[in-house]
Order: sequence, then C-alpha cells, then structure tokens
Amino acid sequence: MSTDDVSASGDTNQHENAKQSVVAVDGNDTELDIVNRLDAHTGDGTRHRAFTALVFDGDGHILLAQRSADKRLWDTHWDGTVASHPLQNQTQVEATEQRLEEELGIAPEQYDDLRVTDKFEYKRYYLNDGVEYEVCAVLKCTLNDTSIDPNPEEVGGVLWAPYEHLHDNPRMYRQLRLCPWFEIALRRDFE
Repeated sequence: MSTDDVSASGDTNQHENAKQSVVAVDGNDTELDIVNRLDAHTGDGTRHRAFTALVFDGDGHILLAQRSADKRLWDTHWDGTVASHPLQNQTQVEATEQRLEEELGIAPEQYDDLRVTDKFEYKRYYLNDGVEYEVCAVLKCTLNDTSIDPNPEEVGGVLWAPYEHLHDNPRMYRQLRLCPWFEIALRRDFE
C-alpha cells in the first residue's frame, strides 16, 4: 500500500495531500527537489519550505485562526492566522496572499505591508499521524480593513488576541492549543 492510499485514520481512502507537492530544501532554504506532500509529512519527514503569516489589526491584536477539524495534522489547534507551503517558483509573499484569500477571504487590498520578518527550522511530531519538518518563513501584515470571510473547510474559528499579552501570559491561552510553528514564531518575535 502506498502512502497515497493512506488517510490520517489509516483508511485506504485517497488523502488530498497525496495529490500535492512541496519544495524540499536544505537547512539554508535552498531548493533540493519537489516531493509528495503526504510523504514529506510522514515517517521522519522531509525538510521542506513553509510559511506562517501573522496578521494584525491597528491596535496590536493578532488574528488567530483555528485549524479545521478536517486537517490531518494539528487539527483544531490555533494558528497565527495562516500557514502553508509555497509552490515551486512561488514566493513566500505570493503564497501568503493566496492562502489569506482562500482561508479567510482577506484580499491584498486590505493590507499593503506584507513582508518576511523571520525564518527558522523546526521539526515536530504530531501524535502518530505525522511530522512537520520545515524551514518556515514568518510573514506579517497589518489590515487596513479587518473584515474577513473564513472558509469553514479550512478554518474552525477565529479570534483576535492582544499579541503582547499572548506572549507575556502563555498560561492564560494554553486552552487554545497553539500550533508549534506559531509558538516558535511568537517566542522568536520577542527575543
């Protein structure tokens, strides 16, 4: 049985990630190969390119998005707005613009300062379901217009949280079960 035929529950149904690819990279984020997305997230994983985007309002609140219950990894955990993988030949900014619109209905006209602010490598296993092994870029922007239209297939819920308070008081937010890449980005942002 190939990994293309295995879902998170072990069923032999086709998993959507088996139809997608990610960019495998070295520790310096230099492209090495294009690999199957499901393969990159199973076993010991394959290091690949990823991003997380932190979206703010004008008052220092961050828009947290809860990952859909249908996500294979870190389902129902809270993320720093959106996270995903750029396609080959797609910039981190282009990929982020695409995911903001697809997941939350946030159009590029709502912000004008989307930029890469950090990059780090991490590896985390999730239960027995898979692994994230990524060189993750962090992008930020501030919305001029905070109207959103979450896609329920991608997002289980949304929450505006005071960013500095979230960092300074992590115990007050632990019931949210934050995604590991967001926790790393948050910690590094205040170092």
